[in-house]
Amino acid sequence: MPGRTLRKRNRSRIIGATAVAVGASLALAACGSTKDTGSGSAGGGGGGTGKVGVILPLLTSPFWQSYNDYVPKMAKSEGVDALKTVNSNSDPSQQITDINNELNQGVKGLVVAPLDSAAIEAGLDQAERKGVPVVAVDVAPDKGKVAMVVRADNVAYGEKACDYLGAHVTSGKVVQIMGDLASVNGRDRSEAFRSCVKKKYPKLKVLEIPAKWESDTAASQLGTLLNANPDIKGIYMQAGGVYLAPTLQTLKSKGMLKTAGQSGHIVIVSNDGIPQEFDAIRKGQIDATVSQPADAYAKYGMYYIKAAMEGKTFKPGPTDHDSTIVKLSNGILEDQLPAPLVTKDNVDDPKLWGNTVK
Repeated sequence: MPGRTLRKRNRSRIIGATAVAVGASLALAACGSTKDTGSGSAGGGGGGTGKVGVILPLLTSPFWQSYNDYVPKMAKSEGVDALKTVNSNSDPSQQITDINNELNQGVKGLVVAPLDSAAIEAGLDQAERKGVPVVAVDVAPDKGKVAMVVRADNVAYGEKACDYLGAHVTSGKVVQIMGDLASVNGRDRSEAFRSCVKKKYPKLKVLEIPAKWESDTAASQLGTLLNANPDIKGIYMQAGGVYLAPTLQTLKSKGMLKTAGQSGHIVIVSNDGIPQEFDAIRKGQIDATVSQPADAYAKYGMYYIKAAMEGKTFKPGPTDHDSTIVKLSNGILEDQLPAPLVTKDNVDDPKLWGNTVK
């Protein structure tokens, strides 16, 4: 955020959804609650044509690498002329600069995955002044004008992790390795998990690691925590893309990495739905993950920016792609895409995007 030293942060976003056919083209009129409503107006004047800039938060996470690979494919299927993606490299200030650079190139639309829910407002204001519509992917801004936020329900992430751990750990200490609380995703997941445990599983004691989407921070703080609390029963990782490897390495170094079914196994739930998590589930190293839809993020980011450039508007309600558009407390509209829980029972489901990545 502005006014403080910015550290590089590895960021990921979690879950993978029911697969969305790459070649499917979604007609706006088919989404009964997403057409011509006057709510969530994009203010686009591009007539649906023109270059679109796509700004990534980072490329050090397998999740964002997959999203980046999906972008050109989904842009083509949705008829969007997308420029080569720009990587903000985990720096919110750089992301504002990237937005300004894209606007100076004359783009008619922007698809942005915000790093910081508050800091992104400066970039959104720049776009609004130039009449360029913006679609936010994965992270909702605190303020600013966007045509739509394409995102899964991050509160549900925390609640699903809570319920899984609560069903498999009857009592004792559990850890949540949190994301960056400057991001609404980190806040939503953290508070949802914390509140769910308090309400439904009072015999669990939650210990927290504020890791800020940083793998090194997660590893060092988890190591310190395990030294003081060798009786940990469960772990919730809010981002498998950055926390999976350091968590498994830390547990292994301490002789605490036991596979499911072994005595002393620590129950682990993650978020993202990347192939590495699926492999860890198959090996019994972790137990579950919430699959964040990298493919659908790219597809509907392109779908909504095209519609916004055509001046179309949206309203809350169910869509025809198994999601629901909701109005957030700040008045911004968000299409909450489905994000299923993945366990050993369904990890091989070919519809999961994590099983389609080569």
